[in-house]
Amino acid sequence: MKEQEQNLSRGLKPRHLQLLALGGIIGSGYFLGTGYVLEQAGPAAILSYLLGGLIVLCVMLCLGELAVAKPVASSFIGYAREHISPVWACGVGWAYWVTWIAYVPSEMIAGGIIMNSFVPEVSQVTWAVLLGLLVTAINLFQVDKFGETEFWLALVKISALVMFVAIAAAVMLGLTGEEFIGTSILLGSGGFTPNGYTIVLLTMVMILVNFQGSEIIGLAAGECKNPEKSIPMAVRNVTWRIIALYIIPITLLLSIYPWTEATLSESVFAAALNSHGFHWAGSIFAFVVLTAAISCSNSGLYGCVRALFALGVEGMAPKAMGKLDRNYVPRNAVLASIAGCWIIIGLYTLDASEMAYTYLLALSGFAGAMAWISICWSQYNFRKKLRLANLEHTLKYKTPFFPYVTLFGIWAQVICLVVMAFLEDLRVSLLIGLPTLIGPMIWYWNKQRKQRRIAK
Repeated sequence: MKEQEQNLSRGLKPRHLQLLALGGIIGSGYFLGTGYVLEQAGPAAILSYLLGGLIVLCVMLCLGELAVAKPVASSFIGYAREHISPVWACGVGWAYWVTWIAYVPSEMIAGGIIMNSFVPEVSQVTWAVLLGLLVTAINLFQVDKFGETEFWLALVKISALVMFVAIAAAVMLGLTGEEFIGTSILLGSGGFTPNGYTIVLLTMVMILVNFQGSEIIGLAAGECKNPEKSIPMAVRNVTWRIIALYIIPITLLLSIYPWTEATLSESVFAAALNSHGFHWAGSIFAFVVLTAAISCSNSGLYGCVRALFALGVEGMAPKAMGKLDRNYVPRNAVLASIAGCWIIIGLYTLDASEMAYTYLLALSGFAGAMAWISICWSQYNFRKKLRLANLEHTLKYKTPFFPYVTLFGIWAQVICLVVMAFLEDLRVSLLIGLPTLIGPMIWYWNKQRKQRRIAK
């Protein structure tokens, strides 16, 4: 494992690392999928995103400790193998790969929807395939060029959100010529919790999908310069930027646009701006959703490729997946991953409804949550071992308030996955997600048993 990891090029700069994670987080699932969350929870969605932000903070703090102590490309797969069990690591690694294999096509499909509205003569699926080819090409670049591409794509999305915040705040305060709105729209359709507080938990699976991608920092640890400084900085900055780029825009969105009008058919951000006469800004957001789709597909494919590469290196996938080309890129893992994405896009042609898009998001939410639970669980066992050996002082970066932060990160996500079973729209995704975790675990357990039998 060490030899392969040393061969990975450390071409990612700190700014690449931070924007790479944000690129995976702020995708079209945010600009389009937010409509589903608002439709279900109303203004209480703010609490859902706050809880999601808190979970992200816990996971990132745990990942920061592990990644600084051991900055390897296998990230949480390697950590799980060492600090939980190889069988669990195999299950989580493959479930995570399936996560992005399901999610990246949803981004490509979202981009296809946007491009189809601009050029109706070309079908959504054709556009999705073309975006897939573009993302494949980007991921075959050397890692520094890949990081630079993602940096600028992510910057477009952040700039658009800053623009939205400025316009929405002006509208709410009556600075655009309209009357002062205040909280009249926010609380005008049934109050802050029109569907009760329980819905806050029931929408958490979709929230976890929106925040998924922050763990890419760990997967990129083996390719970043000076990980001891860049990883803690990225952990701190990404965590707070997530909260700022989600909570503030969504609060303002709910303040200028009735939650009862939110749908999955268009970006609620564009709809909100259009409803107040800012049609030029709404058009810009249509372009931003396209940029978000490309960016999130880009960083998501990077994440799943590195996961498949790690599985190949660890002997949990075909050895060819752990090979690097002359540019130090895991080309085989890239091609295998994008092939998986195209299969999902093909399945999408059988059901192009909004619910199919929701299922893709929810499936990735389940597997992503398992990866996050694994990160916290690994850190918990890692710290306990150091504490028993009186070696805690050797850590260059520590998760604060251990073990409370770690345990909250684990159990909050377990509860979210349990309540998923009670949400009719997403129950099917839970039933699909469980085999992606358990199947590889059974396969690897049998593989180990046969190897032990041969060794005897």
